[in-house]
Amino acid sequence: MINIPEVKIGLVAVSRDCFPASLAVNRRKALVEAYKKNYNDKDVYECPVCIIESETQTLEALEDVKKAGCNALCVYLGNFGPEISETLLAEKFDGPVMFCAAAEESQGDLIDGRGDAYCGMLNASYNLHLRNVKAYIPEYPVGTADECAKMINEFVPIARALDGLANLKVISFGPRPMNFLACNAPIQQIYNMGAEIEENSELDLFESFNKHAGDPRIAEVKADMEKDLGAGNKKPEILEKLAQYELTLLDWIEEHRGGKKYVCIAGKCWPAFQTQFGFVPCYVNSRLTGRGIPVSCEVDIYGAISEFIGTCISDDAVTLLDINNSVPADMYEQSIKGKFDYKHTDTFMGFHCGNTCTSKLSSCEMKFQRIMARNLPEEVTQGTLEGDIIPGDITFYRLQSTSDNHLKAYVAQGEVLPVATQSFGGIGVFAIPEMGRFYRHILIQHNFPHHGAVAFGHFGKALYEVFKYVGAEVIGYNQPASLPYPTENPFA
Repeated sequence: MINIPEVKIGLVAVSRDCFPASLAVNRRKALVEAYKKNYNDKDVYECPVCIIESETQTLEALEDVKKAGCNALCVYLGNFGPEISETLLAEKFDGPVMFCAAAEESQGDLIDGRGDAYCGMLNASYNLHLRNVKAYIPEYPVGTADECAKMINEFVPIARALDGLANLKVISFGPRPMNFLACNAPIQQIYNMGAEIEENSELDLFESFNKHAGDPRIAEVKADMEKDLGAGNKKPEILEKLAQYELTLLDWIEEHRGGKKYVCIAGKCWPAFQTQFGFVPCYVNSRLTGRGIPVSCEVDIYGAISEFIGTCISDDAVTLLDINNSVPADMYEQSIKGKFDYKHTDTFMGFHCGNTCTSKLSSCEMKFQRIMARNLPEEVTQGTLEGDIIPGDITFYRLQSTSDNHLKAYVAQGEVLPVATQSFGGIGVFAIPEMGRFYRHILIQHNFPHHGAVAFGHFGKALYEVFKYVGAEVIGYNQPASLPYPTENPFA
């Protein structure tokens, strides 16, 4: 994938001056060896500075990890730890930070070999709060070298998403379509996450598109589209315009990313796009998203940001779908009931016109946009990618700012079922345990829009931590039947 960070975590051990520094240093070395053994030798950089009780050592460690090119930090309590110095390091480091601590090693070494990091983690968390510093702390942050190595490895995708957000430029084109208030995007929370946003007119985009007419690169992009579509290339006559549009977006990104490293796009696709451009942008959106540059539909700015987060965490293509329609009772009875352990209300169809990339469809065909063609000539609605979404594990999720500037999110793990949709667009039959209650008491209750991002795999743990880190006040999930929602009617 392109357009996402590579993570390098600086591992800094800390030691209280009344404990042997060698305890922290040796445990740090063992942790690095465990990481290399279990994972790889590129994610973690071992900082040689062991911070004891010195702000000067904090600055030395900070300079060392910066010089090593680290964009994330792990503060490792090899023993009780210096609560001021260790949290000062977290405060001054410009990037995502995690804390973990060493477990005691043997009942035969609980005098000079006892480190008390179990206790030190409490003081560290207290001091992080005093400094108003965010840090990722694992669910149980105290462990052996192998266990702490696993914690750090789980931090890698979280750090990748957080570093990506802090270096993200969101580019949007046009206001939302009329009668489409659901995907509103108050921008204060975008700045709070460290990202930037550039809002453009679709007229600016149209001007740039026209300037790309006859671009000598069009033939190469068109050939790549033909290869990508294969037998599904049912509208070859539209590929030249789509290639021209793809080059327009890619050039816009390079010219407008400014001081940011990464980009996502919230694009316009109706009502005037088709009549003026002469096609719909769905397939181009799918191609860029499949390569790591999320392009959301219908100027859904938080949808694009959500897609970018999922791309960073999964290191894979994602998509953006409408939480669209119920599964017909006869389809449930014939294809799901008795074959899968889901109630009818656990199922729904996720759909969008054609923005899911070819690698995430069971098979695909380039077609026209059927909904738009009900009111427009079919020839200006070509450019959608249709097909059933591949079966398998998925995570449905979204980050959204409310109109009054409260940041909310949801995460729900489930799967796409191997059930033919018998419908159109990029679409799949989804199943999420207790979806019916989640739909009512999270999606409806908290006013989430109908667009949801989809990551292909189960990534709920990492997504949840990212949403916590960026300050989401609500993180909804599909609670089991034994756990009622606060708004759930106990008599219903």
